[in-house]
Amino acid sequence: MKPEEILAEAKSMQTWLVETRRHLHARPELGRQEFETANFIESTLRELGIRSKRLDTAVVGHVVGTGPGREGCVAFRADIDALPVTEPAGLPFQSLRPGLMHACGHDAHTAILLGVASFFARHRTDFSGTVKLLFQPDEEGEGGADIMVRAGLLEDPHAERVFGLHVQPYLEVGEIETRKGPLNGSSTSLGITVRGSSSHGAYPEKGIDAILLAAHVVLALNELVSRYVSPLDSAVLTIGTINGGSRSNIIAGEVSMKATLRSADDGLRDSLIARARAIVEGIPAAFGGSGSLEVSTATPASSTTTPRSTSWPRRPGSFSAPPACAGRKSPAWEWRTFPSSSRTDPEPSITWAAARAPRDRGRCSTAPISCSTKPAWPLAWPCRRG
Repeated sequence: MKPEEILAEAKSMQTWLVETRRHLHARPELGRQEFETANFIESTLRELGIRSKRLDTAVVGHVVGTGPGREGCVAFRADIDALPVTEPAGLPFQSLRPGLMHACGHDAHTAILLGVASFFARHRTDFSGTVKLLFQPDEEGEGGADIMVRAGLLEDPHAERVFGLHVQPYLEVGEIETRKGPLNGSSTSLGITVRGSSSHGAYPEKGIDAILLAAHVVLALNELVSRYVSPLDSAVLTIGTINGGSRSNIIAGEVSMKATLRSADDGLRDSLIARARAIVEGIPAAFGGSGSLEVSTATPASSTTTPRSTSWPRRPGSFSAPPACAGRKSPAWEWRTFPSSSRTDPEPSITWAAARAPRDRGRCSTAPISCSTKPAWPLAWPCRRG
C-alpha cells in the first residue's frame, strides 16, 4: 500500500476513532482497576475478529497475517490507565467519575491502538507473521509493563520489537519527535519520612520540629539536580506531597513526603538516590531527629533501538524524506527537515512521513507514522530493503 492509501483508510476510521476515544475518556479508571476499560478493549477486538487473552486488566491481541514471507512478530503497545485528577466541567464527554480523568492521553493511545488493530485485521493477506497488540495497565503506577513481561505476554510468539507512542500537546498535528537511544527518563517513586519529637507549640525547646526538619530536607533535595548533575545530563526531582502536623499549636513529630525522580541514565538515577538518602538521613540527624527513604518503584529509562539499516535523528525532531523520495510530496503529508546535526536514511527505498491527523478538541495530536516500503504500516516500523 502507498502512504496515501494508508492515510485515506485511516481517515475513513476518524469518526469511529473519535467516538472510541471519547467513550474511554468519559470512563477513566486507575491502574490495576481498569476492568471496564479492559472489557471494552476485549469486546472491540472480538468485533474486529481478533483473538485476545487477558491477565487481570492487561489485554493482548494477536493478528496473524496470511501473506507470504517470514513468520516474525512485532508488537504495538498502548497504556490504558487514568489519573486521580478532577476534570473541569463543560465537555459533553467529560469524566463520569469524580476525581478521575484521562489527563495523560491514555484514552487516545488506546483508541489509536484499536485503530491499528482494525487496520491489520483488514489486511491480513498483506503481511506474514503476527502483530501483537499490548494494552498495558498501570503505566502511572507500579509497573504494569513489567507484570506483562514477567507473565510471558511478549512470548508465544516472541515479540522481536515493540513500538509505542505518546501524544504531545506541544507538537503540531502531523509532527513527531523521536531519537535513537534514551527517549523517556526512568521513573522512581520515593517515600520520605522525617521524624522529630512532638511538643506544645509554646515549648519548642522541648520538642524536635519535624516540619522544620522537612523544610531543610526539601530545600536540600531541590539542590541535587542543579549542583550534582552535569548540564549535559538530564534529571528532575519533584516532591509532590508533604503531610505533617495535627494542630496549629502542636509541634509536629513526623512528616511524610512523596517524590518522583526521573533521569535518562540509570546510573545517574542510582547516584541521585544515594545522595537523596544521605540528605534524608543526615539532615534530621543533625537536628536530633531521624529520616528514612524508601524506593518503592524504579522503572528504567526507555530507549529507542533500530536495525542497522535504519538511521534515526540524534535529537528530537521531525522526519525528513531521503533525497530519492523527496519529490513524492502530497498535500496529505507533512515533510519536515532535521536540524543540521541529524542524519537521514541513505536507502532510497525508505520514506518516512508524518501524516496529518485530526485534532480532537484541539488538544490531542494523534499522528500515525508511515513507511513506504512494503508492507507499509500505520505506525513507526523498522524499515529496511527487502
